[in-house]
Amino acid sequence: MLKTLIIIPAYNEALNIKNTIEDIKENAPDVDYIVVNDGSKDDTLEKLNLYNYNYINGFQNQGLFGAVQTGFKWALYNDYDVAIQFDGDGQHSALYIKDLVKAIEEGNNISIGSRFVNEKKPLTPRMLGSRLITFAIKLMTGKRINDPTSGFRAYDRSCIEHYANDMNNPPEPDTLVCMLKNGKKIKEVQVTMSEREYGESYLNPINSIKYMVTQLISIFLIQSFRKVGK
Repeated sequence: MLKTLIIIPAYNEALNIKNTIEDIKENAPDVDYIVVNDGSKDDTLEKLNLYNYNYINGFQNQGLFGAVQTGFKWALYNDYDVAIQFDGDGQHSALYIKDLVKAIEEGNNISIGSRFVNEKKPLTPRMLGSRLITFAIKLMTGKRINDPTSGFRAYDRSCIEHYANDMNNPPEPDTLVCMLKNGKKIKEVQVTMSEREYGESYLNPINSIKYMVTQLISIFLIQSFRKVGK
């Protein structure tokens, strides 16, 4: 397997972080991991110290992009071939790490852990935003990404460099458009995801609408026209 780092952004995940790391240790024992504690206000840092987990401590909350970019910088400086974005809330399963890495080994630049490769996307209000983003990406790039909002993604070395150094390149659905427009290959890999066991997602109905609108504006007006270095 390529030298791989799992990046786990964590904000107030004290109740979830142990299960997340133990899942990685059990199901992907040959892969390195780093938790980026994003200025948590709960006991996340205490749990990381209690169980002697690998972590970088952020003294203030940077948001998802800042935390993940910190992990990308760590991966770049330590010469990892692959970086995997992995939620700290227990929704992702380390059972699929090898499949995401295999897709990179096959020549793809990004692989996405997708719920909807072999399964149909449900017709629910929750999935409306995902469907709209899928349509927008298809319209602007010709590439259909069935699960664009999935935060379970693997990136090759070239993408690690882009995401580590570019402040305009957060690991969100809109920047997948930029990567596709700049010749990167993306593959989706079928995975199963769990519901968050503890805590609440920031994507409540109002924030979900704001997120969708922001992503669509970025896809149509910004990311489709951006250039990234080789």
